[in-house]
Amino acid sequence: MGEAKLYKYLDFNGGLMMLQNSDIQFTNATQLNDPFDCHPSLIDFSNVPKEACRGWTPEIIEELKRDPFRRIREEAWICSLSKVYDSILMWSYYSKHKGICIGLDMERSRKYLSRMLGGTMIGCAEVEVQYKDIVEKPDYFRDAKDFFRYQISTKAKAWEHEQEVRLFILDPFPTYMALLPWQNDDKGPIDWKEVRAFPKIGGECFESVYLGVNMDTDEKSKIISVARKLNPDIKIYQMGIDSNAFRLNAELIK
Repeated sequence: MGEAKLYKYLDFNGGLMMLQNSDIQFTNATQLNDPFDCHPSLIDFSNVPKEACRGWTPEIIEELKRDPFRRIREEAWICSLSKVYDSILMWSYYSKHKGICIGLDMERSRKYLSRMLGGTMIGCAEVEVQYKDIVEKPDYFRDAKDFFRYQISTKAKAWEHEQEVRLFILDPFPTYMALLPWQNDDKGPIDWKEVRAFPKIGGECFESVYLGVNMDTDEKSKIISVARKLNPDIKIYQMGIDSNAFRLNAELIK
């Protein structure tokens, strides 16, 4: 069924918006920070067998088989979550430990995300990321594999510390889409792939909030106030430095 709890690392503004709006942000796969993410090059289409050609050249068959995977990358919107809340590297990515980490109760969240959210998929699917070297790429014509899932869930070993689980929607409905503050029509046509999707979930889905070691006092108060308004039972933790090891501790704020 998947993990019981998953975590979303965010900077202060992103975390505040997520709590205020009670939603989850999904980003198009072409806009993620890893250029290899969901890329068709993860799969080897080059070994075209003669029986697959049927009068066409191997090059044409290769392109025909690769093309749907190009479209998948353009039509997939992804929300990246983590199995852990105490990754030093993940905290460093978000404002040098000035951000927050939001813990989601996935059993409750799945009830909101099991609706029809996209034009080609029922609900929101969940996959655990597998970390591999690109030399291990599967052969499309010879390996028995779920290539769609492989494309969506495979990343380079360099990202292994993220312990990522991702939610994805294919071709999300426009009702879930929203422009970010820096996107507006007076700058010209908006690239649809740059628009984020924001499905709503209930306040009870927000199980916990972790405040960064270096978070500003005023920002901390703001997050605590908004989080408790969203879910009075939410657990709020202050991250701290362990004096005896290179790790972070979480102390519950009463």
